[in-house]
Amino acid sequence: MRIIAGEARGRTLIAPAGSTTRPTQDYVRESLFNILAPRLEDARVLDLFAGTGALSLEALSRGAAYAVLCDKDRAALQCIRKNIGAVRCGDRCSVFSGDYAACIRRLSGEEPFSLVFLDPPYRMENTGEICARLLEASLLCADALIVVEHRRGTPPVLDARFAVDGCRRYGDTEISFVRVRQGE
Repeated sequence: MRIIAGEARGRTLIAPAGSTTRPTQDYVRESLFNILAPRLEDARVLDLFAGTGALSLEALSRGAAYAVLCDKDRAALQCIRKNIGAVRCGDRCSVFSGDYAACIRRLSGEEPFSLVFLDPPYRMENTGEICARLLEASLLCADALIVVEHRRGTPPVLDARFAVDGCRRYGDTEISFVRVRQGE
């Protein structure tokens, strides 16, 4: 696994041993970031299930201004910190230890995010609820994009405040692009 493009292009990332972390494959990340390219410059990024940190570190490499990475797994947090060092972007990111709910509570009232990555374990199917919590905590910019990675056929169940702006399929993985509905 490596950073695909930008200032840290080619830097190698590590992942924890075992199956508790499911890193997004390089070809999926490359495709995803080709789609996200226009949104990355100066973006504030939140990565609630950071795993290795690859998604937010790729965003930083490609021009995002700041990223908050959150994970509750100790081995994942160790890898995230090592990967931040490898990419040399420690001055542009923060790492939170804890689950997504604790992270949202801690960040409530902070500057909102323009890009959010939700890549939870596939058995966790409450990504729609997580989107709602982010909105209720005022953590989403008006034009924020939430990138939800999920098992094929299990899209986020969203309330009426959200809309899906497309979906991409990569084998058993799907990525849904979620935004807040405007003017409603």
